[in-house]
Amino acid sequence: MSDQIKFIVDNLNKEPFRKNYNLITFDSLEPMQLLQVLSDVLAEIDPKQVVDIREEMPEQTAKRMLSLLGILKYKPPGNATDMSNFRQGLVIGSKPVIYPVLHWLLQRTNELKKRAYLARFLIKLEVPSEFLQDETVADTNKQYEDLMEAFKALHKECEQLKTSGFSTAEIRRDISAMEEEKDQLIKRVERLKKRVETVQNHQRMLKIARQLRVEKEREEFLAQQKQEQKNQLFHAVQRLQRIQNQLKSMRHAAADAKPESLMKRLEEEIKFNSYMVTEKFPKELENKKKELHFLQKVVSEPAMGHSDLLELESKINEINTQISQLIEKKMMRNEPIEGKLSLYRQQASIISRKKEVKAEELQEAKEKLANLEREVSAKTNQTREFDGTEVLKGDEFKRYVSKLRSKSTVFKKKHQIIAEFKAEFGLLQRTEELLKQRHENIQHQLQTIEEKKGISGYSYTQEELERVSALKSEVDEVKGRTLDDMSEMVKRLNSLVSEKKSALAPVIKELRQLRQKCQELTQECDEKKSQYDSCAAGLESNRSKLEQEVRGLREECLQDESRYHYTNCMIKNLEVQLRRATDEMKAYVSSDQQEKRKAIREQYTKNIAEQENLGKKLREKQKAVRESHGPNMKQVKMWRDFEQLMECKKQCFLKQQSQTSIGQVIQEGGEDRLIL
Repeated sequence: MSDQIKFIVDNLNKEPFRKNYNLITFDSLEPMQLLQVLSDVLAEIDPKQVVDIREEMPEQTAKRMLSLLGILKYKPPGNATDMSNFRQGLVIGSKPVIYPVLHWLLQRTNELKKRAYLARFLIKLEVPSEFLQDETVADTNKQYEDLMEAFKALHKECEQLKTSGFSTAEIRRDISAMEEEKDQLIKRVERLKKRVETVQNHQRMLKIARQLRVEKEREEFLAQQKQEQKNQLFHAVQRLQRIQNQLKSMRHAAADAKPESLMKRLEEEIKFNSYMVTEKFPKELENKKKELHFLQKVVSEPAMGHSDLLELESKINEINTQISQLIEKKMMRNEPIEGKLSLYRQQASIISRKKEVKAEELQEAKEKLANLEREVSAKTNQTREFDGTEVLKGDEFKRYVSKLRSKSTVFKKKHQIIAEFKAEFGLLQRTEELLKQRHENIQHQLQTIEEKKGISGYSYTQEELERVSALKSEVDEVKGRTLDDMSEMVKRLNSLVSEKKSALAPVIKELRQLRQKCQELTQECDEKKSQYDSCAAGLESNRSKLEQEVRGLREECLQDESRYHYTNCMIKNLEVQLRRATDEMKAYVSSDQQEKRKAIREQYTKNIAEQENLGKKLREKQKAVRESHGPNMKQVKMWRDFEQLMECKKQCFLKQQSQTSIGQVIQEGGEDRLIL
């Protein structure tokens, strides 16, 4: 219990509560104050719970807290009887009830904030079935459920983005580094411009250098194009030679073909295909499935950092060492039967590997052969389409090559334009992502502002109200059209009511007799009730006396409990002080100089000596300031007088200059001046 109270006090003293409690003050809180503390903690989790308990009825307070605790899935200890005790204790502010609730709430505040936020949008409103028979109400309920599902999907995407390795800090660092590089490049260009401006004909030289750079780039492009064409020609020659050799071998095989050789070849192909289908392909399929499962597992996990990779590498190294140790232990056993079997196993594994390698080589050769055959057929079809000739020769081949070159240049230009468009598309896509992120941030800020102002969900509810008002206007139009039908329905109902009245006439007569009996019974009930009230009043007086006695005993128990906690805390404080005193005595008595330096007495003496030295220096400084204060003040006064004297001379000179008459001769400094 004491650990629980300590945890509660520590968390209440932190942000955002800042209660400044200790164990004694918190334990001595009254029930209303405890309920207010619980309400403040609930308000931190859900801003709608910001309420002053003194302005609220106890039943409303208990109902509000119980509903929020139910949403947060708090499970009180015990069975149904304990649940009734829990409700009663929550109403009266009992410490054994409120302390576990506070401990549970403060342990998982962030998780409960998220749960309360989701509950605001995911708790479904139960609409009665008779209201759902109306089409407008049913459509509105369906839209409400669809919006709830959409909110769930968006919240999952938001959580996945938060847990993913995408960090804005790294992007900001990259942007700042790129901006620094850009500034450095701009400074370097400006320096080079200043150097070039001092040279004669620098504009002409810059123009020539620009032309030289363009020609070099063009030369590199042409050299690259030439190399590509050489490579294409070389590959085409090699392909032609291979196709010619294959054609010769096929013709030779067709010339010497016999039924027996054909059967052998077919049997080999059947064996190969059966091996591929029964052994190789299932293994490859199983491996691919394992790889796919592993990749899906990797994708589902959050992004890993450098520390996670280091941990995985260390685990892999540990497992490898364990495997090597197990292999060494197995080799140390030297079992003869397993040794003989291992030879056969090795031979079988080597043969199976060779078989797999040869099968792969044969498969690759067949794929190459099929590709070449397709290319040969495509080339023959293309040659037939071009002017109906099989193979181009001489000048026609040169013309065809020139056409290909022109088309290749046009293709490269178009390819360059496409690359520019792709780059522009990437920039636009990035700006779109940034705008989306900004929109999400603005929405999040709007939600936070609404939560701070206590109007969370205002924008969403405003949109919903506009949509519902539009639907209501449509419904009103439909209702206006159906007024005639309703009037006919009213007439039918009136006729039915008259029929029912005629049918209910005998029942009403019986009802009158029953009413007389009911009056007699009510008189008897009133008499019995008066007797019951008198008896209940006596019992209530006895119960009030017993409640007063119980309340007095509870107050005494609470006082004794608070005294116990106070004395317990004082004992702990005295134990800590005693432990510090014993440690100080050990450090002071010990012969080790390092231990003595750790002693508090030594530290305080050292600090006192430092402060005394500092005080001596400050006193000397104060003495010097006092000695020089008088002369310095005299000097300041002399400067002020001198400044006033010079200002006076200036004013006199300006006044004399303004009063001089025209054509007057003034002698100053051995010079004569005539003023016109």
